[in-house]
Amino acid sequence: MNTIEIQRIYATDSQPSDTQLEFWVNTVLADLNEELEIVVRIVDENESAQLNQTYRHKNGATNILSFTFELPDGVELDEPTLLGDLVICAPVLEREAFEQNKLLINHWAHIVIHGTLHLLGYDHIDDADAQEMESEEITLLHTLSIPNPYENGSDL
Repeated sequence: MNTIEIQRIYATDSQPSDTQLEFWVNTVLADLNEELEIVVRIVDENESAQLNQTYRHKNGATNILSFTFELPDGVELDEPTLLGDLVICAPVLEREAFEQNKLLINHWAHIVIHGTLHLLGYDHIDDADAQEMESEEITLLHTLSIPNPYENGSDL
């Protein structure tokens, strides 16, 4: 069983429950044969902007940041293996859902799945990698009966 720690530094009534967040992470990790540990931290725009500047050298808050855990050489850990941290900026995510005319709960699911895939090594730096990652996101979201988030109006 995976261990998912939820940290709500910024909380609103419109956020998904811990159970929902855990379910979405576990949806991505379902086919892996190891126990993994992930931290999901929900933050405000100030913390997101600070982390985005420090680690990506980009200004402003972003919807999600993924920090893959890298074990120092010579150090071994018992199970579960720490996969990494997801830092979700709730105000940005909520604003995006509104601006893109998407159901908020569907956008939460998409962003959690997107970030978890990043922790597994997926990225969207070049077109081929982006297409592979988006395809995996669409497939996972489909299993949750959530429409393709990359098609206009599909989240209605």
